[in-house]
Amino acid sequence: MTTDHPAERDGAGHDRFAAFSDRAANVTGSPLFYLLCVLLVLGTVVLHLVHPPLSWLIFAGDVMTSVSLLLLALLKNAEQRDTQAVQRKLDAIAAALLEQREGTSQEAA
Repeated sequence: MTTDHPAERDGAGHDRFAAFSDRAANVTGSPLFYLLCVLLVLGTVVLHLVHPPLSWLIFAGDVMTSVSLLLLALLKNAEQRDTQAVQRKLDAIAAALLEQREGTSQEAA
């Protein structure tokens, strides 16, 4: 496990978390997951209207907070990987333009 920013890592392969994050991003971007989230929010609203014991309300709030935190972590991971991909593409374009300007024919990174 490393705490380096993805753009600073030297390996091109995915680690297990990145692979999990890719699958989770596909699931969480689906209409079915959106429907599940809407049902979770509606269930929490209904739970508040029913006036159950305080412990149930606290549990519902904890579930909502946990789901939000996990989705935030997945979103941040996807954002970092997208930033890294864009940076690599920009580096390749810059190298190609530099080669063209200098008249050399070296391979772009």
